[in-house]
Amino acid sequence: MKVLIIGGVAGGASAAARLRRLDENAEIIIFERGEYISFANCGLPYYIGGEIKERSSLTLQTPASLRSRFNIDVRTNSEVTKINREEKTLSVRNLISGEEYTESYDKLIYSPGANPVNPGFIKSDRIFTLRNIPDMIKIKEYIDNHKPTTALIAGGGYIGVEMAENLHAAGIKLTIADRSENLIGSLDFDTAAELHRKVKDKGIELFLNCSVDDIAEEDDHLAVKLSHCTVKTDMLILAIGVRPESTLAKECGLETNEKGAVIVNEYMQTSDEDIYAVGDVIEVRNFVTDEKMHIPLAGPANKQGRIAADNIAGYKSTYKGTQGSSIIKVFDMTAASTGINEETAKRLGLNYDKTFVYSASHASYYPGGKNMSIKALWDKDTHKILGAQIVGYDGVDKRIDVIATAIRLGAKITDLAELELSYAPPFSSAKDPVNMLGFTAENVISGKLRQFFPEDVENLPRDGSVFLLDVRTPTEVKRGSIEGFVNIPLDELRENIHRLPKDKDIYVHCHSGLRSYIACRILMQNDLNAYNLAGGWRLYEIVQNERKVPEYICTECE
Repeated sequence: MKVLIIGGVAGGASAAARLRRLDENAEIIIFERGEYISFANCGLPYYIGGEIKERSSLTLQTPASLRSRFNIDVRTNSEVTKINREEKTLSVRNLISGEEYTESYDKLIYSPGANPVNPGFIKSDRIFTLRNIPDMIKIKEYIDNHKPTTALIAGGGYIGVEMAENLHAAGIKLTIADRSENLIGSLDFDTAAELHRKVKDKGIELFLNCSVDDIAEEDDHLAVKLSHCTVKTDMLILAIGVRPESTLAKECGLETNEKGAVIVNEYMQTSDEDIYAVGDVIEVRNFVTDEKMHIPLAGPANKQGRIAADNIAGYKSTYKGTQGSSIIKVFDMTAASTGINEETAKRLGLNYDKTFVYSASHASYYPGGKNMSIKALWDKDTHKILGAQIVGYDGVDKRIDVIATAIRLGAKITDLAELELSYAPPFSSAKDPVNMLGFTAENVISGKLRQFFPEDVENLPRDGSVFLLDVRTPTEVKRGSIEGFVNIPLDELRENIHRLPKDKDIYVHCHSGLRSYIACRILMQNDLNAYNLAGGWRLYEIVQNERKVPEYICTECE
C-alpha cells in the first residue's frame, strides 16, 4: 500500500508515525511545502520572548529522524499543486530545483493546516503573522535588528495574548485591539475580565470592540486606523484568526463547508473514500452540542491523524468530536476552558444554569496558595456539564482537565461533588475546587441555594419592594459597595434578623459568595426568601469596572 500525506506538523506527522507502527510494509511519503516537517507551533511565541532559548528545541522531528526511525520518505520544500482524484496521483513541484513530477497513491491524507487571516492590508516588513518557524524567525530578527519600541497586536485570542506577553518580555510597549468584547474567545466576559485587569496592570493598552480598519506606512512607523483612533506603531502582529488551507481540496472537488473546511466523516474520510483529512483544515463535530464547527487545536489534530492511520491500516477507529479544551499562560496567571461558554449556550437557546466558585488552589494554611475563579454551565434538564472556565494561578490546569474528563465521560455537574481527588496541603484542599463546584451546583439544583448574577444587580428595584443585604464586614464595605445594599455583617445576622422584612425577597452578597450563601441558609430557615449573588462582590466589581468603555484617545489623536 502506498500512502501520500500532504502536510506534516501535528496531523500529518502523527498519522505517518502511527501508520508505520501499524504497517511495516506500507510506502509512506510526506510532502511539506516548508522547510520544517514537525515543529511545536504552540511554542513559537516563547522563543520570540526568550523563554525558549534554542530554536532547535521547537523541532520535534526532522526528515532524517523520520527516515531512520520510521522509514518514512519526507520531502520538504515540496509543494503539491494538484490532486488528481481520477488517476489517484499528485502533481508536485520541488521549490528548490523547480522540478515538477507526479506521484501515485492508494490512500491520501490531506493535512495542510490553516493560514492566518490577512484582510489584504498593505504589504510591509513591519507587518507579521505567526504560524510557523519562518514567521517566528522573521519576527525575532526584526526585533533584534530594528529594536522596535512599540507594537500593536490585532487580535486578542491565544496567539495574540501569548505574543503580547512575550513582546512585553522583550521590552516593547504594547497595544492589543480586538473586535470582540473580551480576550480569549472561549471565555465569557465575566471570566476574561480578570485577564483584562492583569494585562492592563502590565502597562498594555487594551482596545476591545475595536477593529483594524486600515494601515498606512509612514516614514518610520505604521499608522494603524482603529475603530476609534489611529495608533502609531513600529510593528504590527496580525493574529485575527485562521482559515482552512483547503484550496487543493476545493479544486479537486472534495466537499467543504461554507467556511472552506473540509467535510469528513467519523473515520476522517472526505467525500472521496480514498482521501482522508485531518487537523486544522477540517470541519469537526462539537462534542457537547453536536454542531459542525472549525476548531483548530493541536491535541485534536494529533488524535485525528492517529484515527486516519488506524482506518487506512484496517483498524476501525472513530473520532467522537472536539470539546475545545484549551489553556493559556497570561503572565503569572492561567486561563483555561473546556466545552461551551455561556455565549454559545445562549445562541443555541439551551436550557442551562451556571454557577461560580472562588476557591484556593491548595490548603489555605499552606504558604503560597491563591484563589481561582471557576465558572461552570450545565443542562437544567439532564444536569450534564456543558462547559467550564477557570482563571487563576497555580492548579488551574489540574482542575480544567478533571472537568474536561468529566464532560467526555458524560458526567453530571453533581457528580463533581463525589469525585475523590488527591489531597495534600501543598497541592489541594480536602474539598477540592472541583468538589466545591459540584457542591454549589447540587445546592442550586436541590433548591437550597437561589442565585442572582452580576448582570442582574443593576435591574434590582431600589424602591423598597425588595431588601438588599451586604453581609461583609464594615472594613470591606469601606473599600467599595453596591448602591442600595444595607450592611449587616454575617456574624451579626441572627441577632438582627428581626430587621428583615418577611414579605419581601432578600438579595444577599458578600465578597465571594460563600458567606452570603451561609446567610441565605440562615434566612431561608427563618421563612425568608433569599437569593445569593453568585461570585459575590469581587466578581461584580471586576465585571462592572472592566465593562466601562475606555476613552479611545491616544496622544496621536489629540
